[in-house]
Amino acid sequence: MGLPMSVDVRRAEGPDVQAALDAAFAVLHQADERFSTYRPDSELRRLERGEVPEDDLSADMREVLDLAARAHEESGGVFDVCTPEGRLDTNGVVKGWAAQRAADVLVAAGLRDFCLNAGGDVVTRGEPEPGRAWDVAVRHPDDPQAVLAVLSVTDGAVATSGTYERGAHVWDGRSGSRQLPLVAATVVAADLTVADVLATTVLAMGEDGPAWAVEHGAATVIAVTTDRRVITAAPAAVSGEPAARA
Repeated sequence: MGLPMSVDVRRAEGPDVQAALDAAFAVLHQADERFSTYRPDSELRRLERGEVPEDDLSADMREVLDLAARAHEESGGVFDVCTPEGRLDTNGVVKGWAAQRAADVLVAAGLRDFCLNAGGDVVTRGEPEPGRAWDVAVRHPDDPQAVLAVLSVTDGAVATSGTYERGAHVWDGRSGSRQLPLVAATVVAADLTVADVLATTVLAMGEDGPAWAVEHGAATVIAVTTDRRVITAAPAAVSGEPAARA
């Protein structure tokens, strides 16, 4: 996927751990091969060229396209996997979806305390040490060395979508515009698939996005506007939601 990926595993040792990690990374490699926008032989590109009949689509492709269609409908058209240039780009779903599946492989293998980091999007399980949550830093959009907030998360996921590293790679599906009113959006949710889709949608939706994301599964939202105002949102009267500190 062209992204750095790592797993921090605590309180687990032995060859079974390495086998679990190998299986988790195999999930990520398979997703890259299937959904890559750069590989001309990926299923995504072959689908785009009309070389794959709908009846022959893989189960994974069907699942991702169904998730994208649901997000498109629920967001009023803001989320869209069809780019303004007419290409098919499922990256707004796939990174979080694939990383969540990789994390699920680790859990199924018996790992209970780990943090999986997929290019800045994170899945956490358990604790790094007894009595302490995982600390997930959210970088400031203007300075990769500066921290906008630190999120304390145990069993959850954090996804960030922003324009500060990859440029205008997100668009508003309603208008096709890549000139967005936000420069960054971070979402905490129970699942990274959900968090990733919501973060992408919030970035494209603008200042209405954080409240919308809370209504659709976000536990915490932090958004930064182009004039560097910070907008936050969280469900009212939710106990045990991830805490954030500046």
